[in-house]
Amino acid sequence: MLLFAVACGCAVANVYFAQPLLVTLGERFSLGSGLLGVVVTLTQAGYAAGLLLLVPLGDLTDRRALITLQLGLLSAALLAAGLAPGAAVLLTALAVIGLLAVVTQTMVAAAAALAPAAFRGRVVGAVTTGVITGILLARTVAGVLADLAGWRAVYLSSALVTAALAVLLRRALPAGGPPQPGVPYRQLLRSTVSLFARHPLLRIRGGLAFLLFASFSTLWSSLAQPLSGPPWSLSHTAIGAFGLAGAAGAVAAGAAGRWNDRGLAQRTTGVALGLLVVSWIPLALTRQSLWALAIGAVLLDFAVQAVHVTNQTLIHEVRPDAGSRIIGGYMVFYSAGSALGAIGSSLAYAAAGWPGVTALGAAFSCAALLLWATTRHTAHTAK
Repeated sequence: MLLFAVACGCAVANVYFAQPLLVTLGERFSLGSGLLGVVVTLTQAGYAAGLLLLVPLGDLTDRRALITLQLGLLSAALLAAGLAPGAAVLLTALAVIGLLAVVTQTMVAAAAALAPAAFRGRVVGAVTTGVITGILLARTVAGVLADLAGWRAVYLSSALVTAALAVLLRRALPAGGPPQPGVPYRQLLRSTVSLFARHPLLRIRGGLAFLLFASFSTLWSSLAQPLSGPPWSLSHTAIGAFGLAGAAGAVAAGAAGRWNDRGLAQRTTGVALGLLVVSWIPLALTRQSLWALAIGAVLLDFAVQAVHVTNQTLIHEVRPDAGSRIIGGYMVFYSAGSALGAIGSSLAYAAAGWPGVTALGAAFSCAALLLWATTRHTAHTAK
């Protein structure tokens, strides 16, 4: 579980490295403020494609071979990004990085499948803590490395780490036959869609993930712009350090897993979504106070990860034998929401500045709370 957690954190970090570097990448590759969100959106688009096309393979092929192959290819894509001579190569490499970073979800599904049912929430929470830690450290590490050695060092260093993890996992993970041998790949993909069509709980939790991560991405995809300019004019390191304010998300992941095992999933969801809405009040004051930003980031990350762990625990119980397909399908909602938040926040910032960004994030948060409030009774029995 520890190795899964570390590997998940390192893999998912690649999706978020660009966030504190957006202003620098925009200057280096001549991207205007309205286009900076494209950098994040392309990575998320690649991630969404990988969720649909690659994660279901965990129900069809040897997971050890699948995980290590994806990590090896991810290392190559990171190397291409770090050596990119122009915008076209960089953006293409980032899309491929997103595509292959879905190995994170293959590992989450594998961990859930290995866990006894009575402790599944705890195990998913532990592995998700690794994911969250990777997301948090991604921004901080990217900022520090960019200040010390330039933005290219971020991707080149990650390429080395990812290659090393591929070797370690190849040696550590047990080999296993396909969970569903003989199932054609096309049928496997169609069954992912049919699972969500058949089970209301999957659609409800997917909808929550879409709105949840649209709100999350609205903040983190645009934060570098107000912090890089007056009145703060912060360095890459300082901007990345604000990711550590979201360490509450790691706490929330472990706690939410335990609460789910106690049958408190609905209560956890409602309280967390309420906190998500409230978080945008201090976030609106970012230009006046960095303390307000830190408080808002803590509340937002705690809320997002508490609901995320709850979602993953509940959906896996619908069809444990189809865990990879269910988590892959669920994460498509996650990725689509993240992409919408990224491009939406860039457009909102270009049109109305930081007040426009906070209004957009608050709207996504309120919509998530409304969705939960109107479906919570259905979700008790919808399987």
